[in-house]
Amino acid sequence: MSQRVWDDFVTEEDKKVFEAAGYGKAMGFGFRPVLFVIDVQYSFVGDSLEPIVDSVKKYRTSCGERGWIAVHHIQQLLRKFRAEQLPVVYTVSERRKDYFDSGVQKRKSFRHMEPTGVMGHKGTQIVEELAPTDKDLVISKRKPSAFFGTPLMSYLNDLDVDTIILTGGTTSGCIRATCLDAFSYNFRTIVVEECCFDRFISSHAINLFDLNTKYADVVTLSEVIVYLDGLSARQGPID
Repeated sequence: MSQRVWDDFVTEEDKKVFEAAGYGKAMGFGFRPVLFVIDVQYSFVGDSLEPIVDSVKKYRTSCGERGWIAVHHIQQLLRKFRAEQLPVVYTVSERRKDYFDSGVQKRKSFRHMEPTGVMGHKGTQIVEELAPTDKDLVISKRKPSAFFGTPLMSYLNDLDVDTIILTGGTTSGCIRATCLDAFSYNFRTIVVEECCFDRFISSHAINLFDLNTKYADVVTLSEVIVYLDGLSARQGPID
């Protein structure tokens, strides 16, 4: 890719340091991928494709139209994973009614205690366009990383995956946290640019730059499709 989403935010000095320090080497894909769909629920994208400034009035965490644009890209990738019988993992961010399980996170937003993030509310439901099947894994989480406090790692061990394909939101939050943990567990970690979203344009761009610099390969959807085309179909995501 000649033009990257972060190009308008990275300074000329940053670019020189990037080159001189040897950052950005591609780690490449492995042979046993899993698709992560991180928190693509109504509270993070809103009820429909509308400007974020309107969507955030109902759902304080919404990314609005940016989220829905990513949803349509994730649909393409999800269809490919299903066709190849490859494993898919979803995460859902949800809380109990008193928000005790948010911990200190509730101190970072004046609107944190609104009901849209409570278990059972529509806001915590995965959008219908990406609805999981009975064969998929759905992980309920309380913190940004899909790994923290969940049984995810045991499932990945059982599936014997070596490559995590990351999609969803938000880029600067749960995608970043999950990416760093995946990297720390020595998975080849791939972030699909068009399939991620954030409520802040600058956060989205700079976090993709930083993740691509040190922790993951940030690639296009078409690159992932080409990679998947070269893989043999698995027997299924879960025995």
